[in-house]
Amino acid sequence: MRPPVDESRIRTLAGELGRVARHPVTVYLTGGSTAVMEGWRTSTVDVDVRFEPESDELLRALPALKERLGINVELASPPDFIPELSGWRERSPLLLREDQVQVRQFDFYSQALSKIERGFAQDMVDVRAMIAGGYVKTERLREYFEQIAPELYRYPAIDAAAFRSKVETALA
Repeated sequence: MRPPVDESRIRTLAGELGRVARHPVTVYLTGGSTAVMEGWRTSTVDVDVRFEPESDELLRALPALKERLGINVELASPPDFIPELSGWRERSPLLLREDQVQVRQFDFYSQALSKIERGFAQDMVDVRAMIAGGYVKTERLREYFEQIAPELYRYPAIDAAAFRSKVETALA
């Protein structure tokens, strides 16, 4: 079991990725690493990332970086679990730059809907923190859900009616 990952360790990982990258790459943080970087959690068990464009050099470096830094890194982001929200890249705030790497928080609306769909207790704490912190506006979140609802059939693991109910409960 690896130790929890705090902000300093996420920044160290970003710096190491920046040293490896030979071309511009955007690293999107999501999940617990977003919560840590925004300050509503002090640590997380892993760092969920998405690379754009996909980078063979970063992917090849990840296993060694994970071992050397003692950090669990997962390739995961909201579009792996729910339909993409339009404009998510433009709503993904820049956190820092490390050489060829820019690190962004994955769009908070995408993260909130993904967390609501999964529905773990910690996910709901995170969604409440996003709302309380002004990262997510409830009416806009409902609108984004309505935009993706017609595409939910592409995600057979999702029960669309149950997801809708979870959204309404979370925003009540």
